[in-house]
Amino acid sequence: MKKSLDRRRFAQMVLAGGTLSGSLWSDWLKAAEQSPLEDRHLVRLGMNALARAHSMNYFNDGHRGAAMISAHLMCVENGFDQPTMTRISQLFDLNWAKTKLCQPFPEEDPDPGAVQKVRLALLDGSETLREVGHNVIFASLAIKSFTLMPELATPQRVDGVCQMIRKFKPWRDEAPDESVQPPSFSDTAAASRFVLQEASDAIDRFVGHGQGFAGHMLTFGQAMVELAADGDEELAEGCRTAFRKYVTVTRQGPGPDAREIKDRAPSKLRPNQAEYWQRRGDKSVGIGHVFKYPYGYYYLLDKANDADLAKTLDAKAYQLF
Repeated sequence: MKKSLDRRRFAQMVLAGGTLSGSLWSDWLKAAEQSPLEDRHLVRLGMNALARAHSMNYFNDGHRGAAMISAHLMCVENGFDQPTMTRISQLFDLNWAKTKLCQPFPEEDPDPGAVQKVRLALLDGSETLREVGHNVIFASLAIKSFTLMPELATPQRVDGVCQMIRKFKPWRDEAPDESVQPPSFSDTAAASRFVLQEASDAIDRFVGHGQGFAGHMLTFGQAMVELAADGDEELAEGCRTAFRKYVTVTRQGPGPDAREIKDRAPSKLRPNQAEYWQRRGDKSVGIGHVFKYPYGYYYLLDKANDADLAKTLDAKAYQLF
């Protein structure tokens, strides 16, 4: 019988309440020296999906690619423990990793102009609010991925990402309210607090109608803050008008014909806990919001550095997650 134990099997046993004998525990400690995400496979899979989405379902499949990248960044940037990371990685193995969407691209030399090409694709009509800001969200994650793993910036992937970004259509694209004036996105803490407060207000505003507006406030806002924090203030500010339009729409709240959606039951479990992901089940990943929303949430909480705001949000975060 094989006595060695890989990280995934260990996480499964821990989550199931199992225990380890001395020799198996020793094997696990050796395996645990490396993170289950150290090879950045979720970033690679996510970029394959983002680059292929334009030829499939640019909206839904783009979400799936963005979710894989967001999950990697969420785990690594927030120091999630081994069982949590292993369970999250397993969920992608069970759902998308082996599908056509995530298949490898041919090996090519990276395009040195990759990031600039993605920037230009986003800036082409950047003041227009396009499908809840997903052009900005996905472009930001692509830029982050190409910076993190330059070898992924091959011509075919770059072209695919740019085509996907340009597919997003105008959505509720009306002039923003003059009262909506976010701080400069280069002021990381102030901009993060602004986004979090808008998300908190949106959670209250949309009780009984689902929390998509609050969730996308986090993801859209986080993309803007991170672009500026990573040195591209010009690109972030170029999308300011579109973001102001989204805040304006969100502040209007649900319309008279808005669909009613049952609120989630209160829970203390959060996405930084393995039990949270275990209880979700193997197939309850949707199109990826379950990874994208908490990535934006934890990123902005860290940058805002506001204990009172964090406490207020944590009390209602179960509505989002």
